[in-house]
Amino acid sequence: MTRESLTAAALLVLERDGLAGLSMRKVAAELGVKAASLYWHVRSKEDLLDLLVDAIVAEGEAPPREGDWRAQYLEYGRRYRALLLARRDAARIVAGRLTTGPTVLAVLEDQLDRLRAAGFADADAAMAAYLLSAYVQGFVLQEQSPLSAAEAAGAGRGDVARAAGRSFRALPAATYPNLVALAEDLTDPDMDTRFEFGLHRLADGLATLLPRPPRRSRGDG
Repeated sequence: MTRESLTAAALLVLERDGLAGLSMRKVAAELGVKAASLYWHVRSKEDLLDLLVDAIVAEGEAPPREGDWRAQYLEYGRRYRALLLARRDAARIVAGRLTTGPTVLAVLEDQLDRLRAAGFADADAAMAAYLLSAYVQGFVLQEQSPLSAAEAAGAGRGDVARAAGRSFRALPAATYPNLVALAEDLTDPDMDTRFEFGLHRLADGLATLLPRPPRRSRGDG
C-alpha cells in the first residue's frame, strides 16, 4: 500500500458513499487491509482529507496563457467550478483547506505568477488568488445544497425554484414590493448566469487595483 493507492481508494469510497460515508474503515476495506494499516501513511481522517484535496485539484487543468490576465482569471474560475461539480462532495472537502500538496502548490504558484506578471502588487495578487478560490468554493457549496426540504426529498431544483417564485409573486405587494417585483430574478435556476455575474464583478473589482498606464501628452505623437 502506498499513499497513492490509499488516496485512490478514498476517492472510490467518496464517489460511492459521499463525504458523510467516508471512513478509515471503508477505505481499508477497499484496499483489503485492516484500518490500523492506514495509519502508517496518514495520522487521521483529516490527514486523509488533505491528500484528497491535492488529488481532486490534480484532476483539473490550468487555462492556457492566452489573452490578458482577466481572461485567464475568469477561465481559472470556470474550470475550478467544473472540477468541483464533477466529483461528489469535492467542494465540501476543499473549502477552507490550505494544504501543501504538490498539485495545490503548483496551481497556486501559477496563479500568483500570472497575477504578478499582470502588474498586481504582491499583497493584491495573494488576495486575488484567495478570493477566486473562496468565491468558487462558496458558490458550488450553495449550488449543491438543497434549496429547501422539497428538493432534499427528491423534487427537481428547477421545480423548487419556480415554486419559490410563485410564492414571492403571491406576497402582498404593499408589504413586499421588491420581492414581488424581482420574484423571477431572485429564483431563476440558471446557475451558470449567476456564477458568471459574480465572477465578472470580482474581476472588475480587482482591475481597479492595477496601476493606471501614464497618460500620453499631445506631444507624444
